Amino acid sequence: MVTKTFGIDKILPIIENGHDHYGENKVQEAQEKWTDIKNNNKHIKLHLVGGLQTNKVKFCLPLFDYIHGLDSIKLADKIANEQIKKQFKPKIFIQINIGNENQKNGIKRSDLPDFYSKIKKEFDLDVIGLMCIPPFNMDSSPFFQDMRALSKMINVEELSMGMSDDYLDAVKKSATFIRVGSKIMGKRN
Repeated sequence: MVTKTFGIDKILPIIENGHDHYGENKVQEAQEKWTDIKNNNKHIKLHLVGGLQTNKVKFCLPLFDYIHGLDSIKLADKIANEQIKKQFKPKIFIQINIGNENQKNGIKRSDLPDFYSKIKKEFDLDVIGLMCIPPFNMDSSPFFQDMRALSKMINVEELSMGMSDDYLDAVKKSATFIRVGSKIMGKRN
């Protein structure tokens, strides 16, 4: 469940009812909201679902258990170094720019085999899957199918895809992680 922009007062009742996976898209907001809660609730898993700048990596670990947006070798290097310092290894998704959109992060589909090979050879990262955000003005289904094919090509199990408006289709196309927020939490300000 994506809880970005929602205060902890809205999140605590959900925690009390046993939910344990939460998504945030800003490192600083997550630090303020989740540091104490995670210290007191070891079962909670926090997912970084927004872009990660290299200068924020040092604040990211060990707060985030999952990073849904590895999109460069420079970022891989920073995460690898930080996980050694902090002795904490997050689970990582490689972000694919599945719609080849200039305004979105992620690597090109055609670059995935070389990128993944380089990551596996040079860094001790726990890459568990792929992540995408399809173009907003198009049917997501073909993009989700492409993601499934890409995951099989490099032999990773997990697919982080689908948000509040297209999560049902994502699940039908093999999503293992969905990033739903407003359908559960309500509209954001």
